Amino acid sequence: MNSFFDDLFGKIFKNPAKSPVKVKENYEFKEADLQEIESWMDGEEATKLFDQVYRSYHLKRTGINESPQVHLFQSPYANGFAVTYEPPFTPETFSKLFLAFSRRILALGYKQVSLDRKMEEINDQVKTTEKFYLKPPLQSPSENQRISQLFGNVSIEKISIDNKPSYLKLLVTVYSDRLYEDAQPFDQMIDRLFDTNHG
Repeated sequence: MNSFFDDLFGKIFKNPAKSPVKVKENYEFKEADLQEIESWMDGEEATKLFDQVYRSYHLKRTGINESPQVHLFQSPYANGFAVTYEPPFTPETFSKLFLAFSRRILALGYKQVSLDRKMEEINDQVKTTEKFYLKPPLQSPSENQRISQLFGNVSIEKISIDNKPSYLKLLVTVYSDRLYEDAQPFDQMIDRLFDTNHG
């Protein structure tokens, strides 16, 4: 009986203290996970997925939607893409691709700045964002020399809604500061990210 009145009062007098849940934490992958992903990246399953996403990316640029679906982000200071969770992905291969993207970016000479997980309640759903943030290695410029920014700063996100994978997003933002050299072309980074004949 008591809970009936509690519910009723709760509906009439909304509790301002009960705001949506929002949690953010740093975490890291275990060494075993990193070793496993390196060998997975050399295997047939990874090669197939990389090729499919790369193909979808290029078809999307010509206006054709292919599965898995890719969305493009293009502006003078930020470029990137998102890939939707749908066949041929499984939750496991989707997570592996997220980690594999970070390994590929590190292989381009980047340093990992952070890896965090944010959980927030939005319209009675829990959105989980796992995010790698990577930057070009810091260097002090020699006199009359500008700093290399490689391709710019890179963020890689894996979004899940109520623990179900939703999409992966990779975004590259460039420095427009005079201290930095111009960023290398985004297309070049994409080619190297998806190169299945590397190393």
